[in-house]
Amino acid sequence: MPTDHSPVVAQDDTGVASDVALVRAARLGDDDAFGALVDRHGPSMLRYARRLVGGSEADAGEVVQEAFISAWRSLDTFRGDSSIRTWLFRLVHRRAVDLQRHRRPTPIDDELISRVIEASGDNPLQDVLDAELLEALQRALDELPWNQRAAWLLREVEGLGYEEIARTMGTTVGSVRGHLHRGRRQLAERMARWR
Repeated sequence: MPTDHSPVVAQDDTGVASDVALVRAARLGDDDAFGALVDRHGPSMLRYARRLVGGSEADAGEVVQEAFISAWRSLDTFRGDSSIRTWLFRLVHRRAVDLQRHRRPTPIDDELISRVIEASGDNPLQDVLDAELLEALQRALDELPWNQRAAWLLREVEGLGYEEIARTMGTTVGSVRGHLHRGRRQLAERMARWR
């Protein structure tokens, strides 16, 4: 029996608390439960923010920090219509949009995409080709309009579904499909020489 008065968080068979249980406990003032949500969703939120704000670690960190502050303050308004992950991505998206409104667009530093292509070992020619491919992909992503880039990153990198993306971006599923279609088409055109 816990001696402090913090809420007990229900756990599944593996001993991991569900997001729903963590949200419930955090609403009751359990700082550790909110900390677990931060630990669980923070890395993907930071990755998403980094790409949206042009690759700046400082800006991405600021965006995510502001999103978590907002989440803590407004946790009572989370109705559960979507997953907590989708709601947190929505908060990051809003903060990144606010930041971008006040700044000039800059190229993104897409570190995760560089991890997609495995090192070629002792083949210098392949290393050069891989670097050129990543550069071309980064330039192509930089040229996508904001909504197309955001939808593409949420779908292709973060693995969110269409409804989750729509909630995150504050739009409809139809708009998400349109952004993805146009973004994929533009990326395919720009990357045609790499096929």
